[in-house]
Amino acid sequence: MARYRDANCKLCRREGMKLFLKGSRCVTDKCAFDRRGYAPGQHGETGRRKGSEYGFQLREKQKIRRIYGVLEKQFHNYFEKASRQKGVTGENLLVMLELRFDNLVYRFGFAPSRKAARQLIVHRHFTVNDKIVDIPSYQLKLHDIVRVRDNSRNLDLIHSALKDAGKGFDLAWIRLDKARMEGELLDRPKRLDIPTTVQEQMVVELYSK
Repeated sequence: MARYRDANCKLCRREGMKLFLKGSRCVTDKCAFDRRGYAPGQHGETGRRKGSEYGFQLREKQKIRRIYGVLEKQFHNYFEKASRQKGVTGENLLVMLELRFDNLVYRFGFAPSRKAARQLIVHRHFTVNDKIVDIPSYQLKLHDIVRVRDNSRNLDLIHSALKDAGKGFDLAWIRLDKARMEGELLDRPKRLDIPTTVQEQMVVELYSK
């Protein structure tokens, strides 16, 4: 399977904002974005390039894609599905990305980042409704319960992530039980309930060209 193998911090610098791709490191002095907030590359620091409408739309698409860690073809498939659903296409797109298994493992606080969540899922450390699921893109449904498997409850990565769970924002559409190490999807999130600073309408405009 294709994977991005270059430095994650380059993605934050390219998009001009923190994407929080490396968990707790992103809020420490070691964060590369804080030290070098300009875009990577030969002309990144000088910032000579002028923006265009297409360029801004493309950057917004790349930003969303990189936040959720999906490849180009996957992202386009999500958009096609979102456009066929009732409602606002941009909001449908974000909701589908939020309901991915790896994203919810991250939202529950079982992993410090979505990338770490994907690794834990592939290594079969979680169950959904008491069944092992090892597919990061699996779409959770209402009242699905995600639980850390019994033989994975002593993992330091999960415990250190749980210590920070709930800090920074509180999501009403999920429930976390730290004692039982389980989380439940209570409702489909609305756009105002999703703490992701993006302009999804620009993606709709981009694909509408």
